[in-house]
Amino acid sequence: MELLEHILVFLHFIGWASLLGGMVVQLREPAKAVNAAMRDGIGLAFLAGLLLVGVLEGGDETVNNAKIGVKFVIALVILVLVMANMRKERVPTGLFWGLLALTLGNMAVAIFW
Repeated sequence: MELLEHILVFLHFIGWASLLGGMVVQLREPAKAVNAAMRDGIGLAFLAGLLLVGVLEGGDETVNNAKIGVKFVIALVILVLVMANMRKERVPTGLFWGLLALTLGNMAVAIFW
């Protein structure tokens, strides 16, 4: 069971790194867009996070449900915004910066809470 937890944590980190990397490569571009790295990254991070919580709940470890709830809501908002804007050639600059802030905020909750 511990190996499964480690694999899911690894995949969760890869997903968030992909999402953040997809945003970072666009920082110099004047027209921001949702790219495949962002789509795949948030999808992987969201799914791996859900599975990880399920595995942890089924095991002996206690889960901080408030923290998981906050992370779930933030990740769900990011997922919906990314998927809703996937086919658009460009997204408003404010939306792009909002997605970046939500992504960094979710990472901060994971680290500092």
